[in-house]
Amino acid sequence: MGYPHEPHPKETVLLSKYFGEQQTRTYDGWVERGGYKTLKMALSMDRQHIIDEVKESGLRGRGGAGFPAGVKWNFMPKERSGPHYLCCNADESEPGTFKDREIMRWTPHALIEGCAITQYAIQAEVCYIYIRGEFTEAIGIMERALAEAYDHGVLGQNAMGSGHQIDMFVHRGAGAYICGEETALMNSIEGKRGNPRIKPPFPATRGLFGMPTTINNVETLAAVPHIIERGSSWYKALSLSNPKSTGTKLFSVCGQVQKPGNYEVVMGFPLKELIYDLCGGMHRGRTLKACIPGGSSVPILNRDEAEACLLDYEGAQQVGTMLGSGGVIVFDDSADMVYQIMQLTHFYAHESCAQCTQCREGTAWITRILRRILAGEGESGDLGLLLELSEHLTGRTICPLADSCAAPVVSGINKFRDEFEAYIKGAKPATAAAV
Repeated sequence: MGYPHEPHPKETVLLSKYFGEQQTRTYDGWVERGGYKTLKMALSMDRQHIIDEVKESGLRGRGGAGFPAGVKWNFMPKERSGPHYLCCNADESEPGTFKDREIMRWTPHALIEGCAITQYAIQAEVCYIYIRGEFTEAIGIMERALAEAYDHGVLGQNAMGSGHQIDMFVHRGAGAYICGEETALMNSIEGKRGNPRIKPPFPATRGLFGMPTTINNVETLAAVPHIIERGSSWYKALSLSNPKSTGTKLFSVCGQVQKPGNYEVVMGFPLKELIYDLCGGMHRGRTLKACIPGGSSVPILNRDEAEACLLDYEGAQQVGTMLGSGGVIVFDDSADMVYQIMQLTHFYAHESCAQCTQCREGTAWITRILRRILAGEGESGDLGLLLELSEHLTGRTICPLADSCAAPVVSGINKFRDEFEAYIKGAKPATAAAV
């Protein structure tokens, strides 16, 4: 799953152009393909011009929040009173998402180049690439690529002979989902427990080690060299529906489709075409039942909604969900939605950092109730209780993990209530695996 495939005619390959090519993992292979030319050019440009170009391009955070990258960079103070930092969020723990891993596995120098340009623009001498601990292969590849970049003078005290200091380090996470949240990520790098921080203060004013910090996702940073090389107007033109959603996006498709994997398409691409044309549709004899388009933390779509959804931030919002990280989880008509939703809430209950009472207690109680329903011991008031608990989770905690648990529960009950009621009424056999 997620391994390279021959590009489909409807794909627009940009970040994934060299997926599967072993040579792009090396410095020489990357340079042969034009690598680091854009960094060389950027190091002679005005810093604010780079920020303005990225802002004008419309590039939005690809990790899930969708916040404009150039706007975030502009929050960094222009007057220096101490070090500035860049954190590359490569934790990628969202269920259903596996795109950042592939960028690091096949084009590590593309990420290094994007980080270095960003560092120069925001005056950050140091970048920490925070990688999910389970990505052992990607960690090894990134560390070798960094060593090569230093050996060839791309990084260091005098990056590419520019006189600017650009240092970069890989920081290995320890498997905590919560460390994908930007302030928990910073705590982890500092050697503290990976708990999210209350904001304000925001990272741009008081972030890593108390200094101005910007945190961007792998896919976001990998897109930066393309924008600087070809210009913001070119990048803005990569949009099929809404001018507020520009560029290409990698979608990780998994679940009950014939061809799971990573697919890169222009923003606004129809979800229906992604599932049926690029991924080959359902397995023989099956039909589409439901889809989660943005990783497990966004509301579930039923078949009609999925087939009407356009894959950009506004298009997802129009059908009542979010684009999120682009992790597309597909369910066919054989899926037990009550069981699938319980699996998701179990994940969030397990990964809660436990500092917020609503999240610590609420995610656990929701999972217990769903397990009881699946065991054939559900009660008539359970659905109302689940919705009430979900309401108490939403918007009332330091970070969005509690909201992420509530989203599939609320959307699942609203769209597949008959399956929940069938268990409660005893009309559906208990799912033994869930007990």
